[in-house]
Amino acid sequence: MMTTISKDEITRLFDLPLMDLLLQAQTVHRKHFTANEVQISTLLSIKTGNCPEDCGYCSQSGHYRDKTGLTAEKRLEINKVLAAARRAKAQGSSRFCMGAAWKHPSAKDMPYLVELISEVKAMGLETCMTLGMLNANQAQTLAEAGLDYYNHNLDTSRNYYDTVTSTRSYDDRLNTIDNVRNAGINVCSGSIVGMGESREDRIDWIYELTQMPIPPQSIPVNLLVPIQGTPLGDKVLAEGKLSVIEWIRTIAVTRICCPTSHVRLSAGRESLSDGEQALAFMAGANSFFYGDKLLTTGNQSTSHDDRLMAELGLVAAKAAPKPTIIDAMSGVAISEQPPSHCPLTA
Repeated sequence: MMTTISKDEITRLFDLPLMDLLLQAQTVHRKHFTANEVQISTLLSIKTGNCPEDCGYCSQSGHYRDKTGLTAEKRLEINKVLAAARRAKAQGSSRFCMGAAWKHPSAKDMPYLVELISEVKAMGLETCMTLGMLNANQAQTLAEAGLDYYNHNLDTSRNYYDTVTSTRSYDDRLNTIDNVRNAGINVCSGSIVGMGESREDRIDWIYELTQMPIPPQSIPVNLLVPIQGTPLGDKVLAEGKLSVIEWIRTIAVTRICCPTSHVRLSAGRESLSDGEQALAFMAGANSFFYGDKLLTTGNQSTSHDDRLMAELGLVAAKAAPKPTIIDAMSGVAISEQPPSHCPLTA
């Protein structure tokens, strides 16, 4: 039975002394996950730049390309994507994530995506994609291809959302998440903190996750990498960045409120010291991106991550791609449906 948590309770968690909060978060974490085990993913941009969306943090938006100078690229050839997936597996990643700068995939893109999913899964890797909005039919097609995870971040609270983008609504994002969940694909949905939002916005975002029928199986908690030439990047560069401690608090509260979800360190990690990353893992983060680049922004080097994992005693989780199930009557691949509820305890 899923237990709800109120906004007041989330607020109280944010207000705890940091060490008390970290202790509670790590205690919750160890009830649901293997201690000192982390899930490692690699992210590749399979179509870069000239996105029609106007997300104020993103260098890939076509609205800001004259200021950011990002060069748009066409879809990557399948053989180049697969070569990158093979490298990711050799380096120790268990999940390969593919991102495209689209508002949504077109009909002509679907066979390309289906082939990528099939080929990457054949390597024994988990698959993840982030392609913008999906309708129910598109989500079902990706599910039948065997897609393990689909990323579609809420980014922030409903109240602050209009400050972030105007080209899609908050409900558009929730509808895509519903389509993904209903198709039986694991949901990956998180936030970007440090965009000028308030703590109340971070509280509202976490509360939104807890109100979903099933909290996302993977929750990235990004720290904004301010990119000059983007509206939010320029705002943060002028006004100052969010403190790392507040970001770590957000990770810890997310872990407590969504105890069975993987909580992922994503954008912003490259600027952290080893000690700050250690605090983030103590706060309940148990997933991160491997590789020198996240779509268009930098990331910690693999050699640095290998050294830090060894120093902290962290070990990489093994890949566990979901099986592709073939319908006996039609011969069509179908995916397993997720459980009807996910326990939520604080």
